[in-house]
Amino acid sequence: MIFVDRQEAGRQLAEALAELEGEDVVVLGIPRGGVVVAAEVARAHGWPLDTVIPRKIRAPGNPELGLGAIAPSGVRVLDQRMLEMLGVSESYLEREIAEEEREIERRSHEYRRGRPPVDVKEKVAVVVDDGIATGGTATAAVRWAKAQGARRVILAVPVAPAEGVWNLSTEADEVVCLETPEPFYAVGQWYQEFPQTEDDEVLRILDDARARGDEER
Repeated sequence: MIFVDRQEAGRQLAEALAELEGEDVVVLGIPRGGVVVAAEVARAHGWPLDTVIPRKIRAPGNPELGLGAIAPSGVRVLDQRMLEMLGVSESYLEREIAEEEREIERRSHEYRRGRPPVDVKEKVAVVVDDGIATGGTATAAVRWAKAQGARRVILAVPVAPAEGVWNLSTEADEVVCLETPEPFYAVGQWYQEFPQTEDDEVLRILDDARARGDEER
């Protein structure tokens, strides 16, 4: 299946998560594109929406190649085999992690506009992205949700390679994935429309979700 866009994928994902109705659920979108998908899931069920912001650790000289990922509160997921194979120095690694930690802090401040994060302790945390490629950032996001005390962590994505789903099933309590096509080259190939999501769109989505939450309270 090829999804029309992230919104349609989110609506289909919401249907697949209908069994969670009645549970105490928090939806956590991975910026940027994952927030668009997560918004549809949260809206369909009236669940609160927030973000979890993992960041890829880039290889020296090749920013597209990941050495792992980090998430807030000191979560680190490092590919030791890749680090050793490339001979990555400790000093490079710490500089790269520090840079990405600053970016996490910047986005957290900008996206939440001074509000505290939604509390996930003892709740069902549904971590949503628009798809999975290597799975590094998704792993970091799931570990962060667990570290915050979530009772159960579900990773929900429209599309991912079968191997990635299997690997992530050892991290999340459950992985909900609509499609596992093979061969799998990139997330964007499974969408008719896959534009770059900008910060302005993420801010609008989160502001709308907060406004709905305030009205319900």
